[in-house]
Amino acid sequence: MRFLKSINLIALILVVTTSTIKAQQTLSVEKIWKNFEFSKKGVAGFNGMKDGQHFSKLNRSKDSTTITLHSYTNYQGEGQALLSNKELTYKGQTLEVDGYEFSADETKLLITTQTTPIYRRSFTATYFIYDFTTKKMSPLDETKTGCTLAQFSPNGKKVAFVYSNNIFIRDLESNTTIAVTTDGKQNEIINGTTDWVYEEEFSITKGFEWSYDSQKIAFLRFDESQVKEFNIDYFKGKLYPDKLTYKYPKAGEDNSKVVAFIHDLGTKNSIALSLNSYEYIPRFGWSSTQNTLVIQTLNRHQNELNFYAVDASKSNYPSSVFFTEKSDTYIDIDDNMFILPNGKELIRTSEISGFKHIYKLGFDGKQTAITTGSWDVIEVYGLNDKANTIYYASAEKGAIHKGIYKIGINGKNKSALSNETGYNSAQFTPGMNYFVLDKSDASTPNSYELKVENGKILAVLENNQSLKDKLKTYNLTTKEFVEFNGPGGKLIGWMMKPINFDPSKQYPVYINIYGGPGHNTVLNQWGGNDYLYHQLLTQHGYIVVSVDPRGTQYRGAAHKKATYLNMGKLELEDFIATANELGKLSYIDKNRIGIQGWSYGGFMTSLAMTKGAPTFKMGIAVAPVTNWKYYDNIYTERFMRTPKENIGGYEDNSPIKYARNLKGKYLLVHGTADDNVHYQNALEITNAFIQANIQFDQFTYPNRNHGIYGGNTRNHLYTMLLEYTLKNL
Repeated sequence: MRFLKSINLIALILVVTTSTIKAQQTLSVEKIWKNFEFSKKGVAGFNGMKDGQHFSKLNRSKDSTTITLHSYTNYQGEGQALLSNKELTYKGQTLEVDGYEFSADETKLLITTQTTPIYRRSFTATYFIYDFTTKKMSPLDETKTGCTLAQFSPNGKKVAFVYSNNIFIRDLESNTTIAVTTDGKQNEIINGTTDWVYEEEFSITKGFEWSYDSQKIAFLRFDESQVKEFNIDYFKGKLYPDKLTYKYPKAGEDNSKVVAFIHDLGTKNSIALSLNSYEYIPRFGWSSTQNTLVIQTLNRHQNELNFYAVDASKSNYPSSVFFTEKSDTYIDIDDNMFILPNGKELIRTSEISGFKHIYKLGFDGKQTAITTGSWDVIEVYGLNDKANTIYYASAEKGAIHKGIYKIGINGKNKSALSNETGYNSAQFTPGMNYFVLDKSDASTPNSYELKVENGKILAVLENNQSLKDKLKTYNLTTKEFVEFNGPGGKLIGWMMKPINFDPSKQYPVYINIYGGPGHNTVLNQWGGNDYLYHQLLTQHGYIVVSVDPRGTQYRGAAHKKATYLNMGKLELEDFIATANELGKLSYIDKNRIGIQGWSYGGFMTSLAMTKGAPTFKMGIAVAPVTNWKYYDNIYTERFMRTPKENIGGYEDNSPIKYARNLKGKYLLVHGTADDNVHYQNALEITNAFIQANIQFDQFTYPNRNHGIYGGNTRNHLYTMLLEYTLKNL
């Protein structure tokens, strides 16, 4: 008995010791950014079938690629084989399938392979067509490699695509290709896709749309011949660098001239649409039941939005403005426009009430609110036509939360389809009968559930349990949501304290920021590798804080648009106020407060270290804008107008102007191949520091774009950021 007790005691000691060792695992930059040990698992999107009850699934392994058919109500089943590895081949070579799309009658499959990124959203690819009737795999057009945006016509008999800045139509019955446009030319004329600035700031690359009857295509033509060029050098071990030359319209400079056309497949004529004075065509779309095209146009200041109805059933395509919205500041463009089946009304969102809400807008100009309240709608997922129900996400429970809801098109019978707190996103299937709920919170990685449209769970697709279990072996601190007193009212923030926090001690503070319109850092959402890096900082004895200043979203239009014409001014006041509020706390060392940000956050960090000196002891600015005149015109002019109209707004909040005021340790990091925030920004502020005889620290990443990633890059970057912080804060 004594021997058994001794064994049991030893076993108990081993269990306790092992548990302690697991609980005492420590984070490192290498674990986070090189080995990616804390990456979450996701769920591939559903390719919903037309019956609304089934979906197809792409299955890829090292040796096999298949496509299978499944029922939503029996998700866990093996499914029915649609295409095997043998069928997903061409000329004996297995296709590496990146994506696919069924024709409307589901007799053909459009397969995307060899996808090559261009910028943030654009790409080229090689496309194939699989015919389920003939069981043959064929290239879309073997004579044209490097196409993009291929799409079936609604009747499934044709495919439109873009190649070399021109639109083509492949007739699948005759196996012939016709050119819709022929004047496309690199850096001059673009047909059917968009220029760099539309892609970046209006988030669109597809510049054509099929009519519901497959007889017409509406498309955009960009004449960018007068847009100034920007050059980026790539250094790849050659004697001379490779050069990228592309059109980039900076603030106040010429835009592409954009014209909307309708091409008739019968007459083979393309006719330009007659629209009133405008600068941008950010959105357009056809009715799903008749030949009515809806076009949105914006003026250059982006404070007047017009809705046109184009009657494409008439040969001259008459158009008329049926609704105009104006703003004293600016109007955001989103993807929340859905034309109703009656072809006479649409669903849209607007901030005209002071908060972003859903409206029904008739082509007669009458608009009625569907949602109301002192909270913002975040996005609209779509409409169930049969049930007259709209599905959307909103911040009804506060700016840090995102909940999923449904509501009748009459504004009645609203109900929540997810938790209203935390951060929830949805991907609905065709017909809106089912959706995948993606949910997380500040301390819990994402989980994915397949649900019926009423919110009932059918299956848990992925709960990231292995990641959750792994996180339990680390001694992680809690992210607390807090408020700070700011010059314009309460500011929402979060704080992470060291796990062994002692209120009788004083701690340095690392403030992570962004601060720009359209992006909040204070969300009740799983933060991924950034969250783990902040945990790493707390393990080194830092308190980590983030705060959303005036100008950020989900607190109504007045809060978001408060920074109009003066980007940087109020945000800086709020960041300084946050530092001062922190400095009043007994456990904060007010002389050791640092700040770090990327992109807009890099701009604000640079401004905080110069104009805001000497508030912050250390600042790290990654890929910062240093004067808004160097940035693109759609984004910048939306908030600032042109430099000619608002020279004070541009110069009075440029870190370059205040370079001589730099106090504390400042690290400037930028990639030389940044096509978004050009390396020019880093060079210009560097020049200002040189002229002022100010010493600072700088690191350049050759050939890296705005994301500064690839290979060992992120591991190198965050190792440097950590070492710089440990040394200087």
